[in-house]
Amino acid sequence: MSSSRFTVDHTPFDHDVIIAGCGPTGATLAAELRLHGVRVLVLEKDTEPVSFVRIVGLHMRSLELMAMRGLLDRLLEHGRQRPAGGLFAGIDKPAPKGLDSAYAYLLGIPQPVIVHLLEEHAVQLGAQVRRGRAVAGFQQDDEAVTVRLADGEQLRSRYLVGCDGARSTVRKLLGVGFPGEPSRTETLMGEMAVGVPQEEIAAKVADVNRTNKRFWLRPFGETYSVVVPAAGVGERTEAPTLDDFRQQLRAVAGTDFGVHSPRWMSRFGDATRLAESYRVGRVLLAGDAAHIHPPTGGQGLNLGVQDAFNLGWKLAADIRGWAPETLLDTYQAERRPVAAAVLDNTRAQMELHSTEPGPQAVRRLLTELMDLDEVNRYLVEKIAAIDIRYDFGEGPDLLGRRMRDIDLRQGSLYGLLRGGRGLLLDRTERLTTGGWSDRVDHVADPVAPLDVPGVLLRPDGHVAWIGDDQRDLDDHLFRWFGKPLDPGRR
Repeated sequence: MSSSRFTVDHTPFDHDVIIAGCGPTGATLAAELRLHGVRVLVLEKDTEPVSFVRIVGLHMRSLELMAMRGLLDRLLEHGRQRPAGGLFAGIDKPAPKGLDSAYAYLLGIPQPVIVHLLEEHAVQLGAQVRRGRAVAGFQQDDEAVTVRLADGEQLRSRYLVGCDGARSTVRKLLGVGFPGEPSRTETLMGEMAVGVPQEEIAAKVADVNRTNKRFWLRPFGETYSVVVPAAGVGERTEAPTLDDFRQQLRAVAGTDFGVHSPRWMSRFGDATRLAESYRVGRVLLAGDAAHIHPPTGGQGLNLGVQDAFNLGWKLAADIRGWAPETLLDTYQAERRPVAAAVLDNTRAQMELHSTEPGPQAVRRLLTELMDLDEVNRYLVEKIAAIDIRYDFGEGPDLLGRRMRDIDLRQGSLYGLLRGGRGLLLDRTERLTTGGWSDRVDHVADPVAPLDVPGVLLRPDGHVAWIGDDQRDLDDHLFRWFGKPLDPGRR
């Protein structure tokens, strides 16, 4: 498959992987690849990082992954913890007790901060980031991808990954379909100062929210975060004006609250689309390049970062030469269904935001149902992505799921996963990683707080095997980590 044809200079590889886009997904993927010594170049079309301060939320599963790589403490310094409840369609319910995570909260953090920290982490690990460089075309063959930049420069790498957002150039050049639904509604979002007392704002917001859940003004330092429905569906490439905010605030709330001095303003829609394929040959897609959905529930950034954690070690295994033949195919097999589920739950949430009588009746019914712990817990775990179970075949419920962080004699479980390697956690003290010890660490702890004799964890923390039989373990080591150093082991 080729895209945007041009003359290819068949030179040796300049890089192992080129990543288009240095947002949270691209930066995370670059860091994951560097843990395995992969030569990575990240191309970012913008010359400067985003400057406006939009608050994003890191959910439990993303917090676990950040803890796994030693990044969580740095993020906590810049974020604000809040309860994990009240996230599904904005229905105000407390978080269930005893959630299965050592990080059972939501972390609100400014988007520029998390982007900077993730990029800094990747660079510290040795990734190269070049700003003001956009992908204009590429052509792939059996060995590599030749990428042409907007200034005509050509670069050759083993793989190209498009992490370049909803309007992904890589996806479009690749010819991958992006079916779904266009925006039916749009919402204005910004940060600005107000001219009325906080008490007056709180009373008006509470009154409007009885029927309109797509409206709020929330204090953010000396300014307010403002969200209000737009008048219609317009051209999203054009930023809204302050007059647009004033007009819509008056239409919805009867007052414009004296808004002034905006720090940033934007609009978002409820378009919902899923790429038909996450991979064509040596070109892959991740993050918003592969899926878009409404921001309700705050899942978008989390979904992209989790894509990167799933893809990184698999792509590195292929480049390092030890990947099983079908390992890279599991990226789409595992992550595309997860994205499809997120698209469905955001569709449902957007319906519950409607002011029409039918959706409002369903919202009232669901509000009552969420008083049941099982219902509330199910929805919180879905939003937080700790309910994900990849299909690894028949086995105990833990198989295919991620493990929560636990304390071991050798330290925390997530701390032991920091290097991005697999891990055998062995309560029997008689299992071994044998010829896979260059890829999989072995921790023997007979008193580990675990209900099974042994588990094999992939580098992303998902349980790939459960048991106590060495031969069965060897089969699964081969399945996920390829041939052992000693061919006689099998």
